[in-house]
Parts: sequence; structure tokens; C-alpha cells
Amino acid sequence: MKNNYRKLKFSVLLQTLLITAFTVLVGGFLLNYVIDGIYNDSFANIFVEILMNFHVDEQTAIDWYWKLIGDNKTFYMIVGFLLLFGVFFYIALSRMTRYVDQIGDGIENIVSDSNEPIHLITELKPIEIRLNEIKATIRRQELLAAEGEKKKNDLVIFLAHDLKTPLTSIVAYLTMLESHPEMSGEERAKYTHIALDKSIRLGELINEFFDITRYNLQQIELEPIEINLSFMLEQLADELYGVLQEKHLSCQVEVEENLVVYGDPDKLARVFDNILRNAIAYCYEGTSIQIEAAETGDHVEIIFTNEGDRIPGDMLQTIFEKFYRVDGARSSGTGGAGLGLAIAKEIVELHGGRILAKSDDLKTRFIVTLPRKTREEEEVTDEVHTHRRRTFGGRSGRRKRPQTKEK
Repeated sequence: MKNNYRKLKFSVLLQTLLITAFTVLVGGFLLNYVIDGIYNDSFANIFVEILMNFHVDEQTAIDWYWKLIGDNKTFYMIVGFLLLFGVFFYIALSRMTRYVDQIGDGIENIVSDSNEPIHLITELKPIEIRLNEIKATIRRQELLAAEGEKKKNDLVIFLAHDLKTPLTSIVAYLTMLESHPEMSGEERAKYTHIALDKSIRLGELINEFFDITRYNLQQIELEPIEINLSFMLEQLADELYGVLQEKHLSCQVEVEENLVVYGDPDKLARVFDNILRNAIAYCYEGTSIQIEAAETGDHVEIIFTNEGDRIPGDMLQTIFEKFYRVDGARSSGTGGAGLGLAIAKEIVELHGGRILAKSDDLKTRFIVTLPRKTREEEEVTDEVHTHRRRTFGGRSGRRKRPQTKEK
């Protein structure tokens, strides 16, 4: 970084040398041709005459001249050169201060939000580059902030609409049940079930509002413990059995034995739950979702695979952004606020891992990579925990348990 200002340092050094040389030339000229030249005797005579006008005899005046001036000529020469150098240097500073003026103009360019790039003199080229980088970064951050605010505002509008839709249905069906007491038991059960479904959907949307608040107002904090991924993944699949049955889906869990990681079980369970629900929402009806987990070197790799529409390559880079939805036209039937994958990504990265998505015409895969617990750490305790914080002893085996649809 220091070498970037070589031209500036060379320019300042050159100007200083020129000032010094000019001072020596002018001072030498004044010394040789003025002080020691034509005005040498004249100055001494004037000094003696002035003292004699104050009733000092001539010899005493001459002695004072030599004592005060003649014998201290070197001192006066040094003072004279320094004063001369100071005058010339002050004049030259007006040229040097243009560097500061140039930097000030560059900062003003940033503050004024001008679209014109910053241009400085050659000596300040490194500063010019840095100021343009700062300007571009600020502009990019402003655009991202504006885009994020727009997405949030759109999200509030969408969710407000989605909240109103099930609420209207709930009120309508409950009103119908109340106003028709003679309704048959079969019809009453039908409308009650519909109202219950709408109430559940309304609760999910309200939970998304809480997710948005937590995601934007606080940092996610981890409470890490040892986790047995085998039990966790199987338990999550079991808990979603009812959701899978609604779409006539099956789920296959295939994991290696004794997969242990050190992390926050509740947060990781949320990651896997979000990915599974995303897979369920966007997979074809009557297909199978596969969950695989295995060690890969110093990491554990968990893969969630579902059959569904291909996600375009450019969207694979943005699906982990908050409030992003793959389906441009929102529907209350699939997905929610588009916040689940963004939160999942943040949680995985806080654990020192990474998450990515791959998609082709046949399948979509979400791959989560987490640091594996080392052998030395495994010897400290033989107890590992699931996301419910229950303790399981022993070792988990390799298993493959499909959940098939009922016929």
C-alpha cells in the first residue's frame, strides 16, 4: 500500500528540493551582491550615524556595530535563509494544498450522490481508486437496502392479503354453522374440518410474522450440544408423516451410523424442517423425498432430494435470500414468506457449515455440510442428543425406513 503513493511522495520531495534550491540561489545573490556588495559599507555607515545622532561617539558606535552585527554575520545569515525558506515554502504550500482540495472534491462527489466518477490528479490515483470503490460500495448498499425494504413492504401486503383470506373463510363457515342448527351431522363435520384447516393456515401465517420480526430484530444465538443426526433426521421425517400423506408422498431416510455433530439441536432441527417442508411444497404428488447423510472427510453431508420442477440456474443463487420465493405468483397453498431458507442458511453458516441447492429436469437437491465431531471429542462422552434434547445411549445403525402412502 505504501508504494501506491510513490508519485505523491516524489512530487512533494521534488517541490521541497526546488524550494530549497531557490532559497539558496536567492539568499546567495542577496548575500554576495547586496549585503556583502554595494550595501555592505553603506549599511555600516548608516548604523554608526544613527548611533551618533543619539550622542554616541564614533568609536563607540563602530564597536557596537561589530559587537551586534559584524561579528554575528553567520547567525544573521542562518536566520535570513530560514525566513526566506519559510516565505517560499508558504507560497509553495498553496500548490501542495490542492491535493487536499482534490480529496475534498472527491468526498463531496460521494456525499452529493453524483453519478459522475471521481477524478483526481495523477499523484492521487490510489486515493481516486479507493474513493470510487467506496462510492460504488455505498451505492450498492443503498440499492440492496431499497430492494430489501421493497421486498419487506411487498411481503407485508402479501401476508395481509393471505391473512384476510383464511380469516374470511373461517368467519363464513362458522357463521353458517351457527345460523343453520338443523344442518346434518355430515355437513357440519365437513364445514368444521374446512374451518379447522383455514385456522391452521392462519396460524402458520401468523408464525411467519413472528419469524420476520425475530429475523430482523435480533441475532441468532446458538446453544450447542452433541447431536445424533441419525435419530434427528428420522424423528423429523416421522413428525411430518401427516403432511406427507396429504400429498400422497413417501419419505426415505438413509444415514450412516454414529453421525455426530456439535451444534444447537433446535436450530438445526429448524433448518432440516424448513428444507423438508420446502421439498414437500414443491415436489410432484405421489413421489418420494429422500434424506441421506454420510461423512465426507472432516464434514457430515446431509442431502434432501425431491422430484419437482427444475429451479433455473440464476434462481439457485437467490433462493437463500430472505423474502425470496421461486414461484413468482404467490399462492397460499405453497410456501410462505420465503424466509425459511434464508434463516436456514444463516443457522448453517453460524455452525461453520454451508448450504447449497442443485436442480435439474428430474430432481432438486439441497445439500447441507456441517463440521463433523472429531474422534477425540467423541471419546469424552458416549451420550448424544436429538433435537428434542432427549438422551440416547449406544450407537445408531444404518437404516432405510420408507414411509409409504396409505391405500
